[in-house]
Amino acid sequence: MANSLKSAQFLMESRRSVAAYESAEACFELGVAYSCGTGDLSVDLVEAHKWFNLAALRGSEEGQAMRAEIAEEMTAREIAEAQRQARAMIAATQLRAA
Repeated sequence: MANSLKSAQFLMESRRSVAAYESAEACFELGVAYSCGTGDLSVDLVEAHKWFNLAALRGSEEGQAMRAEIAEEMTAREIAEAQRQARAMIAATQLRAA
């Protein structure tokens, strides 16, 4: 069980670093991980929505579909928070690129 959690955490960290370089696929995979829970990690729909939103902004049609699907299970406040976090991530990525 501990190995499963460590593997899941490694996957998440590696995907986050790739996602920072604007990979739609990595963002989508993070969205899936957060929407389903990976290993012993809990489901976090706000994080999932954020990553699906970033994937969609980078051209992922699957990201668009999954974002819409999980939005049906979220409150307006949760969606707004996910969108705020996505905008912050975009701003941070743009600052690093400058």
